[in-house]
Amino acid sequence: MADKNNAPENGEDNKKKSKKKEDKKLKKNGDPNAPEEEEDDESGALSVVLVTIFIVLIWLAILALLVKLDVGGFGSGVLTPVLKDVPVVNKILPGYGVSENGIEGEESETAGYEDLDQAVARIKELENQISDAQKVSNQQNQTIQDLQAEIARLRTFENNQVEFEKIKDEFYKEVVFNDNAPDVSEYTKYYEQIDPTNAQILYKEAVKKQAADQELQDYAKAYSSMKAKEAAGIFDKMTNNLTLVAKILENMGTDARGSILGAMDAEVAAQVTKIMEPDTSSSTSGSSSGVPLTSASTTSENSVN
Repeated sequence: MADKNNAPENGEDNKKKSKKKEDKKLKKNGDPNAPEEEEDDESGALSVVLVTIFIVLIWLAILALLVKLDVGGFGSGVLTPVLKDVPVVNKILPGYGVSENGIEGEESETAGYEDLDQAVARIKELENQISDAQKVSNQQNQTIQDLQAEIARLRTFENNQVEFEKIKDEFYKEVVFNDNAPDVSEYTKYYEQIDPTNAQILYKEAVKKQAADQELQDYAKAYSSMKAKEAAGIFDKMTNNLTLVAKILENMGTDARGSILGAMDAEVAAQVTKIMEPDTSSSTSGSSSGVPLTSASTTSENSVN
């Protein structure tokens, strides 16, 4: 019975085989009617296999890259203890590869150095250089801070010095040129002992004032030697400079000044007297700068009388 059941199946197989042989013969003979289904099936299966292999290779490359870069510590923590002694495969492990001398191993430890001790010595040398550079940087920062503090301190002294110079200048002027100050000739020796810059300025001003006072005394002496009417006539014509007239009269003796004022025009004499008023004149003792009357003025007074 079994032989009878298998007989039809064997017959079908034989028919398929014979058909395939005929198709191949037709294809070899160039018959366009030859079937291509079998060829298409074979090429399609080959394409699927190639694509599958390509995808697998891509994933393997990605996996190897992730292991080499040690993403998530998977390469160094999991695979390195297992695969570090496996030839070829251990090249994908992080830190492993072929060194310059062609020896495979951990390139992070001995790459560029003959042995591990040399690499450690180099690391210590670099650490010392970093430490020295840090010390220099700290010293420079400290120097900058010290200089900034010194600048701030000196700026305070500078401001105080400017204020002191201002007060000193005002003091010198008030002492030297005050209405009640002694004669400027008394300061000529003192000027040489004070600050050279201020002394030079004040000395020039004092000498100039002293020369002007001497000139006024000479005028007073000259007009005192004249008759009262003659001097009064000249002063009456000096209405455009009555201040000078007042200064000349102030350097005269009291009697000579009174005689000339009495001989002057009443209106002009009144204006001159107002200029010589005690609260506006520099002195009521006969000197515009506090200088006592000289013997020449006293002698002139007697000559007017």
